[in-house]
Amino acid sequence: MIEGMTPLKSLCLALAIAISLPGPALVAAGTLEIYWVDSEGGGSTLMVTPSGESILVDTGNPGGRDPQRIHKVATELAGLKRLDHVIITHFHADHFGGLAELAELMPVGTLYDKGLPEGSPDGKAQDLRWTLTSRPYREAKVQRRVRLAAGDVLPLKSAADSPALHLRCLGANQTFVPAPAGAATNPLTGSVPDKAPDNTDNANSVVLLLEFGDFRFFDGGDLTWNAEAKLVTPINRVGRVDLYQVNHHGLEVSNNPLLIHSLQPSVAVMNNGPRKGTGPAVMQALQSSPGIKAIYQVHENVREDAVNTADRSMIANHGDLGEACAAHPIRCSVAADARSFTIEVPSQKHRRNYPTRQP
Repeated sequence: MIEGMTPLKSLCLALAIAISLPGPALVAAGTLEIYWVDSEGGGSTLMVTPSGESILVDTGNPGGRDPQRIHKVATELAGLKRLDHVIITHFHADHFGGLAELAELMPVGTLYDKGLPEGSPDGKAQDLRWTLTSRPYREAKVQRRVRLAAGDVLPLKSAADSPALHLRCLGANQTFVPAPAGAATNPLTGSVPDKAPDNTDNANSVVLLLEFGDFRFFDGGDLTWNAEAKLVTPINRVGRVDLYQVNHHGLEVSNNPLLIHSLQPSVAVMNNGPRKGTGPAVMQALQSSPGIKAIYQVHENVREDAVNTADRSMIANHGDLGEACAAHPIRCSVAADARSFTIEVPSQKHRRNYPTRQP
């Protein structure tokens, strides 16, 4: 039951989530699947490889709602019985808070993080609040725990007759993979000024790059402005990508145009909330990025400064419904030959195919 809700209201919410989700996905053989679960501006991105192996990046908030939503998508859409790998990008509640509850709902194999701090992840002195909020995470039922560092590659299984698949950690704790030998200087270097230093754990986020054949997907957690610049200047350590999960839910403390315009994504997906993310400057940076074809949002922005993607069918959840939100997901399916990918917004009956960029 969700904290603060009566048993009847909690049951109604669970039923609403169940009704809102499509039936079990008809997944073509050999495809790579990515699902953005609605954590109301939290983080929870699920990937299922061609061999059926599952990777969840971040577990949303504690309190029942987000773990239940992740479990619904994992079991009813993706057809999973367990989560093989769970990666936590950083230690803010909307990214790591749901782990312990999720681990009670379904088995979790390996848990990866950048190292759990003893004191507050935002640099404050050790306090009782952090001890209490981190305890469920420390005691969560997982098979094993691994600390991630820049350059680490997850040991994913390869499917027969399938393009190469790699999930690589490009950075953690503001340490990034070395620049490729002989790489040219990024021409955008120095074109955007730094902001004030960010002393929160957002800047320490784990940065991930998923490669399936020529398809490339970037997930930088809540990485912030100055660290984003360091990742792509003076040398672009990432290169161009096909799909960009918008950093930090679309907040303007992140999404440095240096990063976005260096990655040059074809498609961006924002795991925002109705009143969180979709910052006007972020939307402008995305819309002006070379080669951008589409911007998707988990939620419609309903603030007074509302800026939304032009096509409403690319927004999974409309309005500001609070706990009554139907939690519609967004799904990406990468073809078995990795030469194209399809973004689907089931709640809007939207489905569009995009070619994968050739190297």
